[in-house]
Amino acid sequence: MTTEIWQLSEAELLADAAAVSHQIQLLEARRIALVADIDTRVSREKLGFPGPAGWLTSTTLLSPSKATKIVALARGMKNFPDIADAVNTGVMSVDHAALILTFAETPPKNLPQEGRDAARKALIAAATGPEARTSRIRAAITRLQDSFGNDKPPAEDTDRNELFASTTLNGRLVLKGDFDAITGEKLLTALSPLTEPQPAADGGTPDDRSPAKRRADAFGHILDRYLASSNRPTEGGEKPHVNLHIRLQDLTDLQSHGDEDDITDDETTRAAEQSDNDDPADPVDIDTDTDTENPIHPDTADSDFQGDPDSPAADRGAYRDLFGDGTSVGWLPWMGPLSRETSRQLACDCLLTAIVMDENGNPLNLARTARTVTAKQKRALTARDHGCAFPGCGKPAAWTEGHHIWHWADGGPTDMNNLVLLCGFHHRLLHHSDWEVFIAADQHPWFVPPATVDPYRQPRQSHARAGPHIA
Repeated sequence: MTTEIWQLSEAELLADAAAVSHQIQLLEARRIALVADIDTRVSREKLGFPGPAGWLTSTTLLSPSKATKIVALARGMKNFPDIADAVNTGVMSVDHAALILTFAETPPKNLPQEGRDAARKALIAAATGPEARTSRIRAAITRLQDSFGNDKPPAEDTDRNELFASTTLNGRLVLKGDFDAITGEKLLTALSPLTEPQPAADGGTPDDRSPAKRRADAFGHILDRYLASSNRPTEGGEKPHVNLHIRLQDLTDLQSHGDEDDITDDETTRAAEQSDNDDPADPVDIDTDTDTENPIHPDTADSDFQGDPDSPAADRGAYRDLFGDGTSVGWLPWMGPLSRETSRQLACDCLLTAIVMDENGNPLNLARTARTVTAKQKRALTARDHGCAFPGCGKPAAWTEGHHIWHWADGGPTDMNNLVLLCGFHHRLLHHSDWEVFIAADQHPWFVPPATVDPYRQPRQSHARAGPHIA
């Protein structure tokens, strides 16, 4: 029987924590070894993904970046058994292994083979045991790269340039960059005139923003100018712009804040008459939703709980009040939920592109008959599917294509009820495997796996679908 933690002595607490940490190291090594075999032995059709990283993300609590790192380690350590041995015996952390593996796979070009082997051995020794410090390992790698690397000094080596962008759990974006001197000079030059302290209009109130806050504001201003430019490249058939999906009833308050012509009384008519000649220089489009279900709202939040509190309707109401229905607040394709107030602020400053939604959060059929998906249909599909609809994938909408469920060559129309958003891999998978997709009675895509994946071929709902999923 396991002793409760509160019953352990101080010595036992320390010993148990150290033992558990060692077991975690060994389990991580075991997972890497398993993924290595999955990578070579399990087919893509069985996985349902291009490789083990997507499968790991969809079946575990691992983030995409963590899953990708595990797969990279699994593939790389096959070629460097000395690194694998240190990880498998639990004497070196996975993070240090990844650092040394990167060096081993891309060593300085002028470092001879015997030098590479000796350097790798020394790095493994430096990374072994609790005394190992990442800073020492990085410093040694940097010295080797500077001594045996290419002719460019580090400050001018563009091959080292990196920019990381990751969303946080609270919906913010964290950036981390490493640039060569020329790119850094361009960025600082662009930021400089926008980061000067700006006193208030009365001339007396000083600018109390910190330097970091001024740089962040300046960076946002540069992005605004770029998105407003007519010279930017296209992506997915149209110029990049910000899309915001929001329910119509959450936007009705805008009539008291802006031009009443922005929102008409008959959005269905407006959607039917909307042309595709949106100004490409407009940086923001708003996709609106006429779903009549109550959002979390002070004067309507309790309406779903009238009647039998144990009824399915009450369950659905409780679900919506807590989690929303996928469109009950503003929604950004890349960053996710956005508050109503910020959504309304955006809507006051931009053109509204109406995508009328039914009570299930599904865009109404736009009745297009073109061979390819139009820009407006792509926005409607994004509002419904939120990205690649394949279960467990969810790649952003900008990386997807419109797939004809009933193939165009066989007479299938380019209509909303015959389209689904898929990333390139899953688009090919649907065309070249026994996976199937159909639009169900809820007007959302459902996917049927082949018998080799599920002998019972139970349909699976699409990824990140709008609306609650309570029976």
